[in-house]
Amino acid sequence: MTTIAYLDCIGGLAGDMLLAALLDAGSPHEVLHDAVRALGLGDVKVEVSRTERHGIAAAHVEVIDDAAIAERRAGALIEAVARADLAPRVASTALDALDRLIRAESTIHGVSRDDLVVHEVGGSDTLIDIVGAFALFDALGVERVVCSPIPYARGPIVTRHGTIPGPGPAVLALLGGALLTGVDAEAELVTPTGAAIVATVATSFGELPPMRLDAVGYGAGSRDLRLRANLLRIVLGTEHAPLTHTDVALLATSLDDLLPELVPDVVDACRAAGALDVWTTPVQMKKGRPGVEITAVARFEAEQAVARALLTHATTLGVRVAHTRRYELERAFREVEVDGHRVRVKLGVLDGRVVNAVPEHDDCASVAALTGRPVKQVWGDALAATRRFEGGSLDPDAR
Repeated sequence: MTTIAYLDCIGGLAGDMLLAALLDAGSPHEVLHDAVRALGLGDVKVEVSRTERHGIAAAHVEVIDDAAIAERRAGALIEAVARADLAPRVASTALDALDRLIRAESTIHGVSRDDLVVHEVGGSDTLIDIVGAFALFDALGVERVVCSPIPYARGPIVTRHGTIPGPGPAVLALLGGALLTGVDAEAELVTPTGAAIVATVATSFGELPPMRLDAVGYGAGSRDLRLRANLLRIVLGTEHAPLTHTDVALLATSLDDLLPELVPDVVDACRAAGALDVWTTPVQMKKGRPGVEITAVARFEAEQAVARALLTHATTLGVRVAHTRRYELERAFREVEVDGHRVRVKLGVLDGRVVNAVPEHDDCASVAALTGRPVKQVWGDALAATRRFEGGSLDPDAR
């Protein structure tokens, strides 16, 4: 099953908040410290502590760099990750995020990538946030990331270049295609680093997808905001795919003047016209007459043909139609052996596991004719042989 991480941007989105939320959700602290050591940043340290925002306990991550470099050339950020001893998947996604970040900053400032000098995102914390986040995702085995709508907070942001409108232009350049929601806030809620990470890793934006909940983590931002809890919540779970269904037509007609001998002919005609299933039910008609109701299920594209079959082969003057839905198991066939003969088994599969296994009656009847045994005995032996399939995962290559 796929492991999903849902990023719930309650108070915003920043690299340190994401690190903290991942750690709070259960990713090992040592993974983060190993990533920092791999970057070779000297005496830079990462401190993880507990705090609270609006009464909600959360983890908080702080990067301590006494010899902080205020600015770096963009190429130096790439080089630092490229030479680090990181897992290939972590390195590639971190480089992708940095490339997106540099591209956005280059476009906003109108300079080439080679000439770009980054200020606010040029510190060691940017490298640690990006590399650390992907290392922690990897440690948790996350295969899919979905992000909530991202809060769009207007207002001034003070930077080395001057006061700019919020959200920062680089943030918006990074979040093309993301869902945004306007909020009233007194501070910057989304940082370029957080935006770069999410732009790289998120496969979609929106509401929580169906999942089986495994863990929850809260990561706190540095400030304690007045209007909202400055938290990023990560919800971890395994994908829980909803049952698949198809829209179908339910066709029915009630008869009191159809010869019983002709009922099977009508049923066969409906099936030949494309009906998925056909059945009959005894009913009482007007004046107390006994009758039969013939009901057929068909996909929409076969509805007209099945209706024609009922009108042509039965004695009815009309057919009732209702549209409904039909939930279906995946189906597969396997074979078992009874008395040296093969019997096909129809399997019903739900969420990759076999929940039904039924021998094919025609095959059982053929084996019974060859062996002289009753069909019910052959069927029973074949059913017993299907027990090895039930409850297990379906191997698509097994026969």
